[in-house]
Amino acid sequence: MVKLIHTLADHDDDVNCCAFSSSLLATCSLDKTIRLYSLSDFTEVPYSPLKFHTYAVHCCCFSPSGHILASCSTDGTTVLWDVQNGQILAVMEQPSGSPVRVCRFSPDSTCLVSGASDGTVVLWNAQSYKLHRCASVKDGSLVACAFSPPGNLFVTGSSCGDLTVWDDKMRCLHNEKAHDLGITCCDFSSQPVPGFELKYKSTLTGHCAPVLACAFSHDGQMLVSGSVDKSVIVYDTNTENILHTLTQHTRYVTTCAFAPNILLLATGSMDKTVKIWQFEKETLCQAKIPDQPKQFTENWSEDDVSNWLCTEGLEDLVDIFKMNNIDGRELLNLTKESLADDLKIDGYSYEKEAMENWISKKKRTSPMTNLVLSSMILTPNRTLKMAINRWLSETHQK
Repeated sequence: MVKLIHTLADHDDDVNCCAFSSSLLATCSLDKTIRLYSLSDFTEVPYSPLKFHTYAVHCCCFSPSGHILASCSTDGTTVLWDVQNGQILAVMEQPSGSPVRVCRFSPDSTCLVSGASDGTVVLWNAQSYKLHRCASVKDGSLVACAFSPPGNLFVTGSSCGDLTVWDDKMRCLHNEKAHDLGITCCDFSSQPVPGFELKYKSTLTGHCAPVLACAFSHDGQMLVSGSVDKSVIVYDTNTENILHTLTQHTRYVTTCAFAPNILLLATGSMDKTVKIWQFEKETLCQAKIPDQPKQFTENWSEDDVSNWLCTEGLEDLVDIFKMNNIDGRELLNLTKESLADDLKIDGYSYEKEAMENWISKKKRTSPMTNLVLSSMILTPNRTLKMAINRWLSETHQK
């Protein structure tokens, strides 16, 4: 489950971007300001809002350490801020003076990339605040940027729909048309991928209007997107299924971001608000089977599974698992959706062949109660099977 825990309504105009550090949330807006909030209670820090930019602030991001905040604006500058006191560390002017639409730190904090409306992309030295290298794309404005987790390359996206891959020396490694109507955002998953190859994988559906923002969770298990349709969709990256659809914004959703250490999601909108969402810790789809060889988990007894649930803080589910006779083998066969939904049974046992025949006729109701079944997954009743086997054995001995 996901619940809305805070709505921040301090900006006077559209919210363009939001970003988390381990202790702060930053937001920026068309109102020319950046605001900082403490994650402990979502109150604004004493030195917020941060004011310097003379036009709209398009993007903000924290350095990986969380000590520095970068912001960029239509005024053609990228500004570095000390988050301890809100003081300006550096003002870096785009060489062309063009509006800066996006900025991103490298994973090791040594570099900062800024992309501008005229297609220029600048790699700044984040220690000396000096321009390191500069390049440009052929067509369109640069509106999106993301570093790969190792930091040896980054990707930029343009309003013409091109994805361009750059190495740390600003050499163009790859360029291709990704979206016909332009790119608005891009992000890398933290899940490691051997080597480098940019190729189409899949298309996620669910929105009924253009998508303006996307972001991976820090463990790479979820992807969130925000759209002109005013909704936010959270996907499971493994199954590509929709986990949650959030519809509390009243205008376009322009930005979304996951917190690094806790299960929080921030979404910003043209309704001038930032909404903070919390993923409940007890949601079973967040639990992970321990990093043990598959054959060990497969040999778990029902009691071993119960002990694992307790270590994950899921004691309330022990009885449900036991009632369904879930051992290690059954646990490995359950998907995240199964873990969250498929254990809701109707309390009756059936012959497998009869139930499969029932389902094959597209009947989605319980044969006993006529209530709608929450799942079509069949779970074996091992206790009943063992009782039948014992009865058969005793019968044959007589």
